[in-house]
Amino acid sequence: MFGLERLIPIGIRPRRSHGARAVVTGAGSGIGRAFALEIAERGGQVICADIAESRADETVALIERNHPGAAHAFRCDVSRREEVEVLARFAESLFERPVTLVVNNAGVGIGGKPVGEIGFDDWEWALGINLWGVVHGCEIFAPQLRAACGGGSDGPEGGSSRNHAGPRVRPHQHRGGIINVASAAAFAAAPSMAVYNASKAAVLSLSETMAAEMSGTGVAITVLCPTFVKTNVARDGRITPQSARLADTLMRLTGFSPDSVARTTLDAHDRGQLYVLPQLDAHLIWLLKRYFPAQYTYALGLLDRLLPQENSTETDRTSVSDKTGV
Repeated sequence: MFGLERLIPIGIRPRRSHGARAVVTGAGSGIGRAFALEIAERGGQVICADIAESRADETVALIERNHPGAAHAFRCDVSRREEVEVLARFAESLFERPVTLVVNNAGVGIGGKPVGEIGFDDWEWALGINLWGVVHGCEIFAPQLRAACGGGSDGPEGGSSRNHAGPRVRPHQHRGGIINVASAAAFAAAPSMAVYNASKAAVLSLSETMAAEMSGTGVAITVLCPTFVKTNVARDGRITPQSARLADTLMRLTGFSPDSVARTTLDAHDRGQLYVLPQLDAHLIWLLKRYFPAQYTYALGLLDRLLPQENSTETDRTSVSDKTGV
């Protein structure tokens, strides 16, 4: 899970996150806000996109205290393709050059009901943000990132017959990347979280595919798969009350800070690292699922049967823009 770039001396590594022209979705709170603040600390310019413009403005105000002119707010609903297209045009116009870093972070929490009781409205709502939001960010910004990095392949002949081919990326050329925020839920497969699990698993697979497609172009792909991060995922979104209380408790007891997760992820992205599992429990789940899949699934089912069942079918349906974690 760790690339050979970790062996390269730090001083000559391509540090993609430093001086970046960046777009961060879901930047109004939580991990998205932490990414935006850290990118600005690293000398970058950042567009803070969020469905709640007031939250994006708050993030910009925090950045402006120490880095005047480094941040810009933009209202965007990532589930709507046309709004992400407008965001991309705004970014290129503002920077007067292609973006070099995109953080597809916007997402919502949903859980507490088994398949068959979820309802298609919740499936469409959550997938529209958690999956299609990332698809929109990748599909729309990929051409800008390739342009920023010179396009092509650094294969044996320095080129390729593919549509996005171009000159070989030289060490002095700028390098860019995409960070997709998924979750350990992408592989944990916890019961009563089918919508969230499926959306994050798709983001993980999309990121792996893009990493292969972008190999040699200078565009790095990183996918973040945390367990609990101290955000408001358990209080917002569409989560049944008992599940929200449990998640909130676990988040307070075991959750990492968004700032720590953002720094860890950006450092990993600088190294060209694909997977980022910032917590020990995420690594443990990854290994158990890989080497003992049948036993892992059985244990999850047993635990689900032992836990108290929901006493209420009510669900908080508040839509928010930055919710991540299992």
